[in-house]
Amino acid sequence: MSRRAVLLRAQLVEAARRPGRTLLTGLAVIVAAFVVFGTVLAYQVTERTVLAGFSGTPAAADLVVTGGDGVSLRTLDAARRLPGVAEAVGRTDHFHEFADDPRAGLSVYADPGSGPLATVRVVQGRYPATAGELAVTRRTVDRLGLGVGETLRLAGAAPDRPVAVTVVGVVDAPDDPGETGYTTEAFAARLGGSDQLRQVEVRLAPGVDPDAVSAALTRAASAPGVTAGPSEGAGAGVVVRAGAEVRRAEADEVSGRVQDLFALVTMFVAIAVVAAVLVATSTFRIVFAQRMRQLALLRAVGAPRAGLLRTLVVEGAGTGLVAGLAGVLAAYGVGHGLPPVLRASGLAVASPGHPVAAAVAVALGAALVTALAVLAPAVTAARVAPLEALRAASTTAGRRGVGRLRATAGLLLAVGAVLVALLVASRLPGPDTENYDPANPLLAIVASGALAYAALVALGPLLVRPVLAVVGWPLRRLGPLGRLAVGGVGGAPRRAAAVSVVVALGVTLVAGALVGSASLGTLLKRELAGMAPADVAVTARGDGPLPAGLVQRVRGIGELARVVPYRSSPDVRVAGAEVEGLPATDLDLRALATWADFGASAGRLTDAGPGRVVLLRFLAEQAGVRPGDEVTVTRGDRSVRLRVAATMANTPVGAGLLVDPADLDRLGVPAGPTGLLADVAGDDDRARTAAVRALRAAGGQQVGIVVTADDRDELDGRLDALLGVLLSLLGLTVVVAVVGVGTTTALSVVERTRESGLLRAVGMPRHRLGAMLTVEAGLYGVLGAALGLLLALPYSWLTVAALGQDAPVEFPAGQLAGVVLALAAATALAGLLPARRAARVSPVAALGAGD
Repeated sequence: MSRRAVLLRAQLVEAARRPGRTLLTGLAVIVAAFVVFGTVLAYQVTERTVLAGFSGTPAAADLVVTGGDGVSLRTLDAARRLPGVAEAVGRTDHFHEFADDPRAGLSVYADPGSGPLATVRVVQGRYPATAGELAVTRRTVDRLGLGVGETLRLAGAAPDRPVAVTVVGVVDAPDDPGETGYTTEAFAARLGGSDQLRQVEVRLAPGVDPDAVSAALTRAASAPGVTAGPSEGAGAGVVVRAGAEVRRAEADEVSGRVQDLFALVTMFVAIAVVAAVLVATSTFRIVFAQRMRQLALLRAVGAPRAGLLRTLVVEGAGTGLVAGLAGVLAAYGVGHGLPPVLRASGLAVASPGHPVAAAVAVALGAALVTALAVLAPAVTAARVAPLEALRAASTTAGRRGVGRLRATAGLLLAVGAVLVALLVASRLPGPDTENYDPANPLLAIVASGALAYAALVALGPLLVRPVLAVVGWPLRRLGPLGRLAVGGVGGAPRRAAAVSVVVALGVTLVAGALVGSASLGTLLKRELAGMAPADVAVTARGDGPLPAGLVQRVRGIGELARVVPYRSSPDVRVAGAEVEGLPATDLDLRALATWADFGASAGRLTDAGPGRVVLLRFLAEQAGVRPGDEVTVTRGDRSVRLRVAATMANTPVGAGLLVDPADLDRLGVPAGPTGLLADVAGDDDRARTAAVRALRAAGGQQVGIVVTADDRDELDGRLDALLGVLLSLLGLTVVVAVVGVGTTTALSVVERTRESGLLRAVGMPRHRLGAMLTVEAGLYGVLGAALGLLLALPYSWLTVAALGQDAPVEFPAGQLAGVVLALAAATALAGLLPARRAARVSPVAALGAGD
């Protein structure tokens, strides 16, 4: 048997003797393989679910006719006359303002109302059959008060000639935002001002050849009689496609967004894999240190360093292959077992396929990355001197510091990170910077962060003790147990650094996401406060005041919690500004529930009052004024001099300037309120609908009502969903880090068996020994969190500033503290079982352990 085979056999025998240690060595790789292959299956599940459940073009449509400029109504009529066509319908949609209130309106869609190609279902009245008839959705009835039989006027193609329509029915629709109506193709096109439809859908009779009808449709669309009219030549661009092809294209458009999402997921999965490699490197270093006497014996009997190095790398690759297969099988079981459970609970979720090639690639990739992870520890282990075999202990003490080369490299990396960050900071945009592109600064920040993290990996052992001196101070005040726990972590700085930098990677990403979301959330709240300062906005139809006594009646409505009336005048000018028509209002921002969400671009909103004005930032820039300057405000033949208190990027109720009621009186604005803002007492849609009904009963047709809370909730929901997805992806790194802490603690229990036995021999009870080791594991989390926050906070500030969105940098102290506490708890739990195992070891057996 060759020497290489003997070495490999010896290592395999050692691995077989300690299967638990082999499992712990590959645990992080198992998690990483599970995450990677689980992502592949999740993508298949998402894509198949989208393809199966997308409901754009109805499934009954066999052919779809489209055109570059649309499809004419004549083409629709021609399609209906073709032999073999069972049904043909047209689709179009336009938004139309109410003629009496341009601040509200309806999105009007064309639909047949019944039959296989219909997308809506009549629940009350009937579906429109002729021009001038409209069906509205249930929520539109509740929100806009449009009952069956009611007539309204819509602004059609000619704004000076509104179109009267009558509501003849109520329908259920797939999407119901509360301002939606449906009618016939001809009337919908007429409202839009042309004879063009977005597309025509054709359902064929059974047994008809689709190709023959498609060719006939193409000829009919291109016929001179069909293309004549207002849309001359439109038929030349008509395309007839199979319905299945169109549905596939629509689904591909949605799945393209799925691909974009999973491209982001892939980036975070790659970060999790990097974390797994770091954990595996640390784990192998501990394992090889525990086997140092065995490796020295192999060197003593003639094993060459190169052969021992190859054997250790092969052992690592084998461990990675087994761990990769285990992770793939676990992900496969979860991926195929979860969809049936979800379908049983009513969710339409497709099952993934059987991506054998991806499974093989993940398993082989696990073997490769593990071989790379084991390379550095194997090089160190292969250098063991044969005399180490004469040592009584089976392990050797780990090195405490770093070599000169590593220290120099770490310092150079740190200097590079600082220089790149300073370069970005020197070129941050101001509030008025034009044509600013944040792409390059953000890429530079990523590069600087990568350099900083590499420096942390290199210099980690040198940073452990200074950081531990700070974060471990409270523990040392708890007595001997705390001092021993801090000493146990600080006594092996290389091991502590190897684990803590992985935790730091996860904390850096999570904390950065929290700071970024808090900062952008504050900016979004400012914008939403301007767009939707209250739940409901009530305005007078036209430019007149609200009906007399309306404010008092509204304040008596039980469904409303807060009512804030205001005056607004559109005929006010600011000296030096070119823009006209931006109204002035005396709306009291302090009286609104959203007062805390408003923010000034410059100056302070609290300085507003008599003789002071808050200007829209764009208006202030045109007038060339800043907070503290005076500006002349004119209405007709009256002018007042006001001092600018603050500027805002987004002002409420469409105002250009906010002034005190007394100053509005000096400008001669009539005393009656022109609008009011109100908050609904409840948070759900039912409460808002009840409030709108009460407002309509109080104001009748003399006021317009807009529920602004719907848009605010939609944007808030999107932000929360995005943050949830982002934190879930970043959590992958934290999971790998916690696994690394548990693995390191479990392996260090073996490495420190004699130490544990000595502590038990001098009288330490089992529970205190277990508690000490558990606290040590928790310290890894606290130490990593501290290192991660040192990176996250400055880079988060720099990233938010580099976005150029004028967002205030917010540090959510409570959430960041929660991350630190959660990591400390998670890492402590990860070390709980190994600590209990160490506490059960007999003092006599521990003191006599030699291998």
